[in-house]
Amino acid sequence: MPSDQIQWYPGHMARTRRMLKEMLPLTDLVIEVSDARIPLSSSNPDLKKLTEGKKRLKILTKTDLADPESTARWRKYFVCQGEQAVFVDANSGKGTGEIKTAVGQLMSEKIEKYQSKGMGGRRIKAIIVGIPNAGKSSLINRLAGGKRAKVEDRPGVTREKQWITTSVGLDLLDTPGMLWPKLEDQTAAENLALTGAIRDEILDAERFAVLLCGRLYAKYPSLLEARYNIQLAEGMTDREIFEAAGRKRGCILPGNELDAERTSVMLLDEFRGGKIGRITLEEPPC
Repeated sequence: MPSDQIQWYPGHMARTRRMLKEMLPLTDLVIEVSDARIPLSSSNPDLKKLTEGKKRLKILTKTDLADPESTARWRKYFVCQGEQAVFVDANSGKGTGEIKTAVGQLMSEKIEKYQSKGMGGRRIKAIIVGIPNAGKSSLINRLAGGKRAKVEDRPGVTREKQWITTSVGLDLLDTPGMLWPKLEDQTAAENLALTGAIRDEILDAERFAVLLCGRLYAKYPSLLEARYNIQLAEGMTDREIFEAAGRKRGCILPGNELDAERTSVMLLDEFRGGKIGRITLEEPPC
């Protein structure tokens, strides 16, 4: 494997994969939580095969951090693909009301079957899966009306399975964040790294902060200029933008040398926290 290739698949993810297979027979529905800033990159390519025969609902979180125009295009894309997708902001609750409607549409046959047997109040059981740090725990807490799942802005926090009752007629089985065994698409892997789905400890933060500068220069130059009070010029390299932002923020070592480590942390944290602006890193393929 090339030294710069991104791979991260710790043991608890393999256990989650096994748990998913074990618990599927006990569930009616599979909910996949993805990141609205990287809808395709944050979708597990193995999930369709792993959950064959089950109804699936896609929930895209962090819409408060995503570019609204890009989100509108993604909505149309999923409709064209025939996928049931709901876009939500778990922090404010915006969009969560659509989940109950989507579940009702997907599970209409099962709900009618329950009603015909006099079991109209029976709740739908769903297993909820997703990549690390996609906002799964925040979404669960919003639907449960309180803090039921541990939330931290880093991957790998949820480790044990737990059933949670929600206000939308669902009993949710929470699972730890799960990637797939081999990240073959390295652009997708970069997107996962930039949004915090892969542990920073295994990454070269400087490499990804420089990469982020290039991505933003290509798609959101005005946001870069406004946030860091820098003047972008045609032909600037990613490294030059990185250094300009760091210097403007006072990330300077003795001898007027750039503090690259501090600059890297600053850029990645501000992007992930939405301080640079509402940004989507990938667009629909059609």
